[in-house]
Amino acid sequence: MAPRLIDPRVKLRHVVCFLEVARLKSVVQAADALNMSQPAATKTIQELEEILGVQLFDRSRRNLFLTPAGEQFQRYTASSVSALKQGIDSVRITEKQAIVRVGALPTVSARILPPAVKRFAENRQARARIVTGPNEYLLSLLRAGEVDLVIGRMAEPGEIAGLSFEHLYSEQVVFAVRADHPLLKLERFALTDIEPYQILMPPPGAVILPSVERLLTAHGVTDLKDDIETVSNAFGRRYTLSTDAVWIISEGVVADDVTEGHMAILPVDTSETTGPVGLTMRSGETMGYAAELLVVAIRQVALDLSGPKAS
Repeated sequence: MAPRLIDPRVKLRHVVCFLEVARLKSVVQAADALNMSQPAATKTIQELEEILGVQLFDRSRRNLFLTPAGEQFQRYTASSVSALKQGIDSVRITEKQAIVRVGALPTVSARILPPAVKRFAENRQARARIVTGPNEYLLSLLRAGEVDLVIGRMAEPGEIAGLSFEHLYSEQVVFAVRADHPLLKLERFALTDIEPYQILMPPPGAVILPSVERLLTAHGVTDLKDDIETVSNAFGRRYTLSTDAVWIISEGVVADDVTEGHMAILPVDTSETTGPVGLTMRSGETMGYAAELLVVAIRQVALDLSGPKAS
């Protein structure tokens, strides 16, 4: 008699509920997302923990966080459920176009994705769906199979366990201002000169925040009186162009505005903030044909943009 591969007590509903709670860090929000009652979601998680004989969530804080056992279980179950979704989609007969779901960080949503999606759109058998948000959120979607890939700055090594990263190019953070900003008229500019002005800062969880904080500290910038946290390219651009604010942002986001003379970069050496930009995907998983087409387009656009700098 063949051995049982999976404990029959573990049902798909257990795994799906677990992944939603892990993603949202809340039983209440997970229950709402799954269209089930909160008591039913709580019972489902308790059943799973009893079957596995381990505690999957740390309940000592307001939000639920995975225990080490929960993190390990998430790595395997997220990829398994994603593979199951792909298997179902691959054999389902439908007249709908294939949809490639892309998680995009601000680093690339303004510069890399538009021309890449334009190339991709020439293939009328597929279309792209772009999801934006903070890095932690996008990686959780990737693990759960809700997006096919994430493009942007590489996250910290501990955050991409079970995922793979493909480096496309590197870029640094810059301090952008409108073209006629008062700081551009100073004979000798020092980074502390930004302290009286509003600063648009990357929010907590942003990939570039640690390097930005190190740079500011190294230059003695400790008295920012009025900073605004944002991950919105549209807001950051409009606010910077219409005020005296200083926007701390990845170079690629403002590259076109600088080239066209709408913005300028303050003369600060930010080379220490340089970081890799690329594709984050699920390890050991074969992507669908449509997703591969978009990846090829992204690689080509990245090569076109980074080529002249490399010469």
